[in-house]
Amino acid sequence: MVLKNPGDLLRLLVIAAIVYPALVLILRLSGKRTLSKLNAFDFVVTVALGSTLATILLSRDVSLLEGILALALLVTLQYVVALLAVRWPPSQRLLKARAPRCCCATVGCGTPPCDALGSRRVRSGRRPVVTASET
Repeated sequence: MVLKNPGDLLRLLVIAAIVYPALVLILRLSGKRTLSKLNAFDFVVTVALGSTLATILLSRDVSLLEGILALALLVTLQYVVALLAVRWPPSQRLLKARAPRCCCATVGCGTPPCDALGSRRVRSGRRPVVTASET
């Protein structure tokens, strides 16, 4: 079946016309930091925002007000965690990925050191890595 109820299309259009600008407004009010750095935690928040938006648009079980509140809550939690990371440095170990101690990029011969690959859970392939100088 292509379409069960034509009224669902109208509902989708109305809800989307209200929720999408609400999400944009919430993100604008929260500041540039909300989605700018895109570390692992920011990526999770971005996926959660998209999932929440899809649920609001497609599920009749979630009211418009509940959906907008859920979006605002996700952004607020992200803001609080970002603030925590800035104000309390020990929290950064949980929230941010560690910078590598050595360069894992290509080294001289075009292949990274094996110990650097293993520590990052990457397996060496048969093809050599091409460096920028070789292109």
